[in-house]
Amino acid sequence: MSQTTAQSIQELTNTALTELAEIDAPEALEQWRVSWLGRRGGLTAILRGLSQLALEQRRELGALGNQAKTTLEENLERRAREISQARLARAADQERIDVTLPGRPVATGRLHPTTQVVREITDAFVAMGFSVVEGPEVEWDYYNFERLNIPQGHPARDMWNTLWVDYVNEAGQQPMLLRTHTSPMQARVMEQTSPPVRVVVPGKCYRYEATDATHEWHFYQVEGLAVDAGITFADLKGTLYEFARRLFGAERKVRFRCDYFPFVEPGVDMSIDCFACQGTTKDNGGSGNSSDNGGGCRICRDSGWIEIMGAGMVHPQVLAGVGYDPEQYTGFAFGLGPERIAMLKYGIDDIRHFYSNDLRFLRQF
Repeated sequence: MSQTTAQSIQELTNTALTELAEIDAPEALEQWRVSWLGRRGGLTAILRGLSQLALEQRRELGALGNQAKTTLEENLERRAREISQARLARAADQERIDVTLPGRPVATGRLHPTTQVVREITDAFVAMGFSVVEGPEVEWDYYNFERLNIPQGHPARDMWNTLWVDYVNEAGQQPMLLRTHTSPMQARVMEQTSPPVRVVVPGKCYRYEATDATHEWHFYQVEGLAVDAGITFADLKGTLYEFARRLFGAERKVRFRCDYFPFVEPGVDMSIDCFACQGTTKDNGGSGNSSDNGGGCRICRDSGWIEIMGAGMVHPQVLAGVGYDPEQYTGFAFGLGPERIAMLKYGIDDIRHFYSNDLRFLRQF
């Protein structure tokens, strides 16, 4: 390492600028920058010698070093612009551009079909007084299961093929996972909010399962929750009936049947009447006119009904677990899959199309 002096700094600056003036390629500019201004460059090596000097000399030569660095950086930028302009000029000489020609149209993007349907769903509930919230995709077992009335060892956990995160806490437990549903936000929202509560929660979920035409290992879900004093099952039915009419048409009919979910009691699944065959295949034994091949209705499979979501009244233990008094407050919750809704609305026969990145499919929406 050479001794740091005002003369050495000036000589280095002059040498570097001389080399810079001879460069005419962008790649050589980067090599020059590393050679003179990099962590192991010439200027840096000289400035390291400042630590061996007296305080007054360090101040004086440090200012000169900073000035030299600024000079080199400014000249580097200027030379880069000059090289770029020179290359453009050469290209213009080689290929003349007709500026009177119309420009090429810019391809505009569009929303993914799942995003479109998620927005339609949330807009329908926002119009009924719900707020939209989001939650973490990497979740704790505490919220994904325990706070939803699914404790350790409960057989209902087998309903969700869980992807666990490779993390072990101090107690030797593995409490972190990729959320299997958006229902954990029920507990998270109620912990931080006093009734009344009316929220919808869109988001992505993950499950460890084989993929086929109707199953994906990752998918979207929209969770809904309403809690207040005096909420009844009639409120649940009225809200979801209005949602079905907003999304699928004012003429829609709905059907509720008993179902089981650990965090609601009673639980139901909700279906709408088939908008493809209007229930005619059910009435005439599967020979309706909704299918040209005589095989009945492909949408409802000749049942006349299409299941679109699960729902129910919030279980009292879930309310008590977040500090709500089940004797004072009641509520309802529901969950549906936007991809399934999109498949029904647009006649899509394979859920794997949504995430195969095939533009021929995506450009249809």
